[in-house]
Amino acid sequence: MIKLQRLIGLPVIVIHSGKLVGNVKDAWFDEHWQLKGLILDCPRWFVSSVRIVEWPHVLSCGEDAVIIASEAEIVRMKSKQMLRSFYTGIVKLKDLPVITVQGEQLGRVSDVYFYPKEGTQIVGYELTDGFVSDLMEGRRWLRAPSDPENVLLGEDAIIVPAVSEAELEPVAASNFRE
Repeated sequence: MIKLQRLIGLPVIVIHSGKLVGNVKDAWFDEHWQLKGLILDCPRWFVSSVRIVEWPHVLSCGEDAVIIASEAEIVRMKSKQMLRSFYTGIVKLKDLPVITVQGEQLGRVSDVYFYPKEGTQIVGYELTDGFVSDLMEGRRWLRAPSDPENVLLGEDAIIVPAVSEAELEPVAASNFRE
């Protein structure tokens, strides 16, 4: 599994030339919160478009770099089209509250996890209750329900089944190895 925030800031390199074409600034999601692509940093201020690499064009994501096939894979898209992203979109996944259908808040999204080779659906959420709670108790891991119909990834909250509260686990490094 990959922690999404580990991708942020990584250099994006073209495999055959070794050319650095930018750094990962954010991740872009579709309306079902599936990873659509990576948003690259933009060297100019006040730009109304962003540079993206669609996820199918990403050859690999290592600990130190993201590899793409060619510079032609980078396209421009209007910022307004970036409806959902982790940090910068109109709807941001970072810090969304995760609430059960019974109205219990389990925490706020700190990070998300996915298997890059098996598709781009979010497979789990790292939840926080704030800085002090993270220090005292640690963050918690919530595996995404296997049936996407059981999760509502809304604009202002993520709604999960009531049993999700019992499924929370402490974040452990062993949970996130490929």
